[in-house]
Amino acid sequence: MADTDTNGMKLIAGNSNRPLAEAIGQYLKLPLTKAVVRRFADMEIFVEIQENVRGEDIFVIQSTSYPANDNLMELLIMIDALKRASARRITAVMPYFGYARQDRKVGPRTPISAKLVANLITEAGASRVLTVDLHAGQIQGFFDIPTDNLYAMPVIVKDIADAVGTGDNLMVVSPDVGGVVRARALAKRLGATLAIVDKRRERPGVSEVMNIIGEVKGKSCILVDDIVDSGGTICNAAEALMKAGAKDVCAYATHGVLSGGAVARIRDSVLKSMVVTDSIAATEDVKNCANIRRISTAQLLGEAIDRISHEASVSSLFD
Repeated sequence: MADTDTNGMKLIAGNSNRPLAEAIGQYLKLPLTKAVVRRFADMEIFVEIQENVRGEDIFVIQSTSYPANDNLMELLIMIDALKRASARRITAVMPYFGYARQDRKVGPRTPISAKLVANLITEAGASRVLTVDLHAGQIQGFFDIPTDNLYAMPVIVKDIADAVGTGDNLMVVSPDVGGVVRARALAKRLGATLAIVDKRRERPGVSEVMNIIGEVKGKSCILVDDIVDSGGTICNAAEALMKAGAKDVCAYATHGVLSGGAVARIRDSVLKSMVVTDSIAATEDVKNCANIRRISTAQLLGEAIDRISHEASVSSLFD
């Protein structure tokens, strides 16, 4: 539990992930600022801050997960309301940054939506942004305001050590070539070996596993990714690992988007467990799925918020 001087700091939450916001408030021993975030009959969003915030250091906690556009508009309107109420500094705390996968032009006449969202947040009046495991690190450069990208790795490493263990029998697996850097960093922390699943994607949302680079026979395999959306890549990789002789397969991801039939796909897969953080609020399906488990980022975010408010180092969290 943080033992902090929270004088001049306030937390405010939108509707996207209230449980995480409340957990951060408990860690900081700071109640959430009273505010109304509601809809008019035509679904326009209305925000009213019900406490004085003049001259305060405000942290707006809002993931832009499903429904992404509604949650993004809530964030923008909250920032605008706080700016007009003369808040001294406004930090957009976005545990999950939506639109992060649209970080480049994938073809002619296509948008870079992550840059557009960065512009909107800046123009709304945010002073800085705090997020967790951006899908593409270069998105920090889309902002013209300070941006802190936290890593969920310490939280994940602790959970793996407690739930699975460490040592020679453990193998960290990247589900694709693009995630090798992340998997290698995790393997180094756990003292484990590394394997890579090489796949060919035939069309968006569908992946075909081709082969496995590394000897996984008899190993407890940990698949690691930043985002699990449809679940196809993770489930296919897990099946390929089991066919290659793996003892068992668990998966870890920072952001459990879990759209469409993802929960059913994971429930029916060979995965021993799928572990995600609480950066995105859990649906009822996720809560009721026996092999999906959630771990908290409240302490990580709470500590970062406290350090930002007191102008202390955030990067030293990961030393």
